[in-house]
Amino acid sequence: MFSWVVTFLVIALIAGILGFGGVAGASIEIAKAIFFIAIVLFLISAVVGLVRGRTRV
Repeated sequence: MFSWVVTFLVIALIAGILGFGGVAGASIEIAKAIFFIAIVLFLISAVVGLVRGRTRV
């Protein structure tokens, strides 16, 4: 699950850089949505990992 979160976070960051840099102005809203979804998934994954006590990366 953590690998999916990292994958979505990287995709969101790339989309954010392209969207906010003016290269793809139409993708700003999509980049924002993907970024915030990735942050939420990352936080959920981190909390679940801490609760279960696993240290797999």
